Amino acid sequence: MTRSDGQHITLVAGADQAGLRLDQFVTSLVPGCSRNIAANWIKNQQVLVGGAVKKPGYRVNAGDIVSVPSRVPEPLSSIACRPLIAEPLDLDLLYVDAHIIVINKPPGMVVHPAAGNLTGTIAQGLAFQFPEIQNIGSEPSRPGIVHRLDKDTSGVLVAARTRMAWTSLTRQFQQRTVEKTYDAFVLGNPERDCGRITLPIFRHPWDRKKMAAAENPDLPSRQAETSWQVVQRFARAARLKCQIRTGRTHQIRVHLAAIGHPVIGDAVYGCRRAGKACRNFPDLKKIYHQSFRQMLHARHIALSHPQSGRTLRITAPLPDDMLRLQKAIEKDISG
Repeated sequence: MTRSDGQHITLVAGADQAGLRLDQFVTSLVPGCSRNIAANWIKNQQVLVGGAVKKPGYRVNAGDIVSVPSRVPEPLSSIACRPLIAEPLDLDLLYVDAHIIVINKPPGMVVHPAAGNLTGTIAQGLAFQFPEIQNIGSEPSRPGIVHRLDKDTSGVLVAARTRMAWTSLTRQFQQRTVEKTYDAFVLGNPERDCGRITLPIFRHPWDRKKMAAAENPDLPSRQAETSWQVVQRFARAARLKCQIRTGRTHQIRVHLAAIGHPVIGDAVYGCRRAGKACRNFPDLKKIYHQSFRQMLHARHIALSHPQSGRTLRITAPLPDDMLRLQKAIEKDISG
């Protein structure tokens, strides 16, 4: 039995549904609701059983009254196939020719439309300035885009202006011949001056929005490789140069957190360790919490130009928020 108040649907469990996990119960009765969507609703306390929050593994009893959201999020595949609406956005162009566009992506700006970010993206700004790219690429929502950066990561982002360039650039990223260098401010001081992290990366088993890194043969994982070098040391923080051969989701952030040096400002992978590191150092705590995003910047990229074959090297200057952070660390906590 179901009832609706417009924002929530009330489900009443029958005898034939008794014993189902809560996430299975919700998935089975809400049209278009996947197991992941149900799990996220439960995690975010949007699913109530008799007015109480339960875990995904809660076993439903006959007669349980379960309240769930009335709207299922639109599938990402639907968004990807939707025609892109160009927007007049102010983009910082680092390099443009007849084949390639290179943007200095600001922090907080999404590369292409996705659930929760349907407007104001890099892709829409590019489509407005360079309308010829709208039919280039594998998805209408990603015209010309050949790689991506996380929303709160800044720096060099490459797009193609022609089909030939898109094919060439995509192949270079797939074959791992593109040189990608990042700047990161991290908590703590690495014992060594440089290192290489080769921990495989996999989807977090409990939080599907996160990734994790560990040697675990029982979990499906993907090879990942991050090299790092200390550029500058402070008392309780450091600036690193990172190079990635692979391009896994959240790779640098996950790898640096795994070796005990999370990126400053990383709310996903650094909070617990940041709390411990900052506990006895109010100055460091203040600086950390003034960082409204992960202090990670795609500083440099080198690739083969799709038309001429020459090596194209592009560098994006360190953004203002990272420069302010560096000055604050040097002033307040440098050793």
